[in-house]
Amino acid sequence: MSDETTSHSAGASGEDPLSELLRRLGLNPPEDGVDLNALMGRIQAMMAQAQAGADSATGIDWAMARRTARQVAASLGPDPVPSPTQRAQLADSHRLAESWLDPAVSFEACPAQAQAWSRAQWVEDTMDSWRAIVEPVVTAIAEAMSTGLGGEAAAELPEIAQLTGMLAPVMRMAAGQMYTAQLAQAIGEISAEVVSGAELGLQLLSSPRVVLLPTNAEAFVKGLGLPDEDTLMYVVVREAARQRLFSAVKWLGPQMLALIEHYAREITIDTTALGDAIDIGDVSEMTPARLAEVSEQLQGRLFKPTRTSEQESILARLETLLALVEGWVDAVAHEACAQWLTHEPALLEAVRRRRAAGGPTGKITSALLGLQLHPRLVRESARFWQVVLADRGVAGRDGLWSHPDLMPSAADIEDPIGFVRGEQHEETDADWDSELTRLLEQSDRGDEDRGDRGRDEGPGAD
Repeated sequence: MSDETTSHSAGASGEDPLSELLRRLGLNPPEDGVDLNALMGRIQAMMAQAQAGADSATGIDWAMARRTARQVAASLGPDPVPSPTQRAQLADSHRLAESWLDPAVSFEACPAQAQAWSRAQWVEDTMDSWRAIVEPVVTAIAEAMSTGLGGEAAAELPEIAQLTGMLAPVMRMAAGQMYTAQLAQAIGEISAEVVSGAELGLQLLSSPRVVLLPTNAEAFVKGLGLPDEDTLMYVVVREAARQRLFSAVKWLGPQMLALIEHYAREITIDTTALGDAIDIGDVSEMTPARLAEVSEQLQGRLFKPTRTSEQESILARLETLLALVEGWVDAVAHEACAQWLTHEPALLEAVRRRRAAGGPTGKITSALLGLQLHPRLVRESARFWQVVLADRGVAGRDGLWSHPDLMPSAADIEDPIGFVRGEQHEETDADWDSELTRLLEQSDRGDEDRGDRGRDEGPGAD
């Protein structure tokens, strides 16, 4: 930067351009100013060290994220390799589950054999899927941080625009580093909670197959007061149903990813949180270790609490789609298990309570996307699928998954009778109204008998 440029900016504000930029960002520069040459030298060295194994586009070191996630998972308790007995038990349960599902689902079973995994194996197999999910988010964060760096000041002063251009790669790298820390922590924690491969409602597995994590499944059933065999069987039925759905409905996984990417493009960053976490007085001494500390301070604070109207719309669509998946699984598992498992109502209640308490799905979406999903919509979705089943049968219900345009909206989920009446002949309207109303009343009574309604009013119920 020329002396003329420096003096121009300093003459206008009494400060060097970098100090002025920092002050406009709400940060306090050192009283004696910032040595730009020293700062950029330090930044270049830090970037070279930090990006040694990082993806050039996102700044994420995926190998590091994988290692950290496994370390987090290991720190949360023993993670033994599933025993031959556990594998044999899963194989038997899987064969039985598929036979129960055959009359309840029109989709074919996945040909792959069921697999019992450790938490570490789940982390390894799902990491590529996490990469596809979060890369658009990281890119959006980096863009938001770079764009917001100069703000109006960059438009007002060419010198600040020049500085922000120089610092933009730093912000991208910082975004990648900060998000890597949050990503690895979240994946590691979730790996200690999920009981099956796709419990989160996203198809994270590298190929369709039924996967059970015995260590987590056994922890889930402990204390339920229900037969362990029945509980594990119920978990396997639910996972087998999910895998049939994801395997048959080819557009489902890509649609979810597209919505997440669209949401990410609208992300804004809380620059106030950045200012609170970063001590500009020490910026010239910033190291990868200090950057990691900043990332830890920013966990849960990176996203602005307010969303754009576009984000609200995307969130509603994503939430509806996730609810339709899990509601369908609830309904299908009920149909498949009702005559075989005496404790099926209690098992469904346990799953719903797990959702209401936040569950793995709520935790991961909040940590990585800043989204809050509402379990109540899943309950309404399950009821919707039950009504459609009563009206159209198994093939008619599952046929709605044949194309995204056929999928019900959130309003349809809330009014299943109105949805099915749309294609009923007038002479049968009264009969179907009566029958479907009876079905819904039965569902309501079942919820009340199990005390599920009251418990759904707890944390995360809305």
